[in-house]
Amino acid sequence: MLSSLRAKAALLSVLILLVLLGIWHIATMTATPVAAPAVQMTPEQIEYAKLMGKDPTAGATAAPAKSGFPTLAQMGKAIGAQLAHPFYDNGPNDKGIGLQLAYSLGRVGLGYLIAAVVAIPLGFLIGMSPLAYRALDPFIQVLKPISPLAWMPLALYTIKDSHISGIFVIFICSVWPMLINTAFGVAGVRREWLNVARTLEVGPLRRAFEVILPAAAPTILTGMRISMGIAWLVIVAAEMLVGGTGIGYFVWNEWNNLSLPNVIFAILTIGVVGMLLDAMFAQLQKAVTYAD
Repeated sequence: MLSSLRAKAALLSVLILLVLLGIWHIATMTATPVAAPAVQMTPEQIEYAKLMGKDPTAGATAAPAKSGFPTLAQMGKAIGAQLAHPFYDNGPNDKGIGLQLAYSLGRVGLGYLIAAVVAIPLGFLIGMSPLAYRALDPFIQVLKPISPLAWMPLALYTIKDSHISGIFVIFICSVWPMLINTAFGVAGVRREWLNVARTLEVGPLRRAFEVILPAAAPTILTGMRISMGIAWLVIVAAEMLVGGTGIGYFVWNEWNNLSLPNVIFAILTIGVVGMLLDAMFAQLQKAVTYAD
């Protein structure tokens, strides 16, 4: 039953993709040449036009109208060119998409790791201590709604390094979902399990690792999964602002070069990488989820 549902879903996805590609192809097709309206010109005007390099008597049709959007053939050519040499480096403003992607993943990974190191222990403290929760909750509620990009000017002014500022922005946007979900998961551990641990005189550290952590792991992984999605979303916008390197800068640079096929390819690459990161955390979440 499940395999049949997956096969039907895959078939439907392929059909939707083909429909979208068909719409794209039709929308970017060269329009049929339309007859140009007849223009009455005197012999002197015709002679003058010929002297200027124009021949008003040659052809009675207007040039075919073209869509400004790239065709599927142009997209295929651009994708092939990018994938043929993804790691080339011809200077500051001319790097392959693979290299730019590596810069972005490096920033996201480092900022995300710092956020996890801060958020998970602090979430444990908040979840296990009502006093810590009441003391820190006002600060969390004030700082959480602030857009990560709003921190960028302050980060650039204080840190004075665009690379580290990008990592800081990833940290600040990743820390809140992990912190809140960790605190919620720890606080939601069943009282019966904690009472059994107390009865068996299990120490606080062992209780945290052997009772609370396994019980709260699905909720913690949910927060980590949300944080990764937000981090990958934010790094693109942050790199557009600070420039230099990264997939966000690649998009902005190709737009400045008026290379729309490369822009679209970069957008699709961002989506595919985000999907793979989410799928990775989904598998981790499934691995730690237990049935009641």
